[in-house]
Amino acid sequence: MFGTELKGGPTQDEILAIDIVKLGLKKGDIFADIGCGTGKVSVAASMIAKQVFAIDRRPEAIKHARTVIRKAGVDNITFFEGEALDFLTRIEKLDCAFVGGSGELEEVLEILAQKVSGSIVVNAVLIHTVDIAISSLKRLGIFKEALQVQVSRSHALGEGMMFRPSEQVYIIVGGR
Repeated sequence: MFGTELKGGPTQDEILAIDIVKLGLKKGDIFADIGCGTGKVSVAASMIAKQVFAIDRRPEAIKHARTVIRKAGVDNITFFEGEALDFLTRIEKLDCAFVGGSGELEEVLEILAQKVSGSIVVNAVLIHTVDIAISSLKRLGIFKEALQVQVSRSHALGEGMMFRPSEQVYIIVGGR
C-alpha cells in the first residue's frame, strides 16, 4: 500500500510506532505532518487525530500521498502543497506536529514552538539535521529527548537466518 517511489520514504513501521507514541496523539487533536512524503504518517495519525494537515513542497509527494490516503479510506486529512513556513503562517494552533522533512528546519521549529500545545517529533537520518533539531529545541526550551533507532529484519542466508540492519533513524522529541 505504501510505495517507495519518493526519495526519503516511507517511514518504517517500527519507527512510525515510536513516532506515534512520542507524539502522544489524542482523539480530537489537530495534527500537522510536515514533509508528508508518502502520506504514511498522515494516515496513521488520522486514525487518532480529529484533523490532519499533510504538507509537502513536492507536487509528486502530494500526488502520491493523496493516492495512499484515498486507498486508506480516511477523510480527515487536508493537503497543503508548498513550503512549511507558508502553511504555518496560516494556521492558528496545533496540538502535535511531526517533521519528516523540511528545509528551513530551524525556522519551522521556531514557529511550531509557538503554535503547538503538545509534542513535536522530528525524524532525521542526517547528523546535521539532528544537530539543528536538538539545538533549536534546546534554545526554545522545549527539548525532551533524542533517540537513535535501528531496526534489523530477518533475512535468509543459506539454510540459516541472519539479521540485516536498516538505516538508522534519529527521533528528536520536543514540546510542552
